[in-house]
Amino acid sequence: MVGLHKLVDALNKRLELVARLKTYKDAQGIGFLDPEREEWMISYLQRANRGPLSAEGLREFYVQVLALTKREVS
Repeated sequence: MVGLHKLVDALNKRLELVARLKTYKDAQGIGFLDPEREEWMISYLQRANRGPLSAEGLREFYVQVLALTKREVS
C-alpha cells in the first residue's frame, strides 16, 4: 500500500503544479496544451524506462495521466 500512497501523493503534487502553471500561462496569454511536447515527453520516458513496464504500457499510463490532469485542472 505504501507504493500506492506514493503514487497518489505524486499525482496530487502534479495537479497542484500544473494548476499553477495553467494560471500563469492563462495570465500571459500562452496556450496551455502542447501536443508536440506531450509526444516528446512520452518518447523521452520510453527511452529512459528500464522496465519491466513495456514501452506501450508506459505510453498508456502517461496518456491517462495527461487526460486526468487536463480534466482535473480545467
